[in-house]
Amino acid sequence: MVGKIVYSIAGRDKGKYLAVINCDKNYVWVADGKERKLETPKRKNIKHISLTAESLNSDQLKSNKSLKKAIAVYKDTVKFKEEP
Repeated sequence: MVGKIVYSIAGRDKGKYLAVINCDKNYVWVADGKERKLETPKRKNIKHISLTAESLNSDQLKSNKSLKKAIAVYKDTVKFKEEP
């Protein structure tokens, strides 16, 4: 599950795409490279996220800049697919 892009469905970050940095039985630690840095990820309950099909590689998880860019690219492709 580490490296997956998830969609937040509850909490202050509701409606945002985040990347899973670490996982546990009931919780995941997520970051987006902008508001939530890799150094200080947010702990979220698994019930409060929705999984997407997209996974990031280890290069995209190395720095906040590359993580932010990868999430932005994914967000743009999702928007493009949803538009009629």
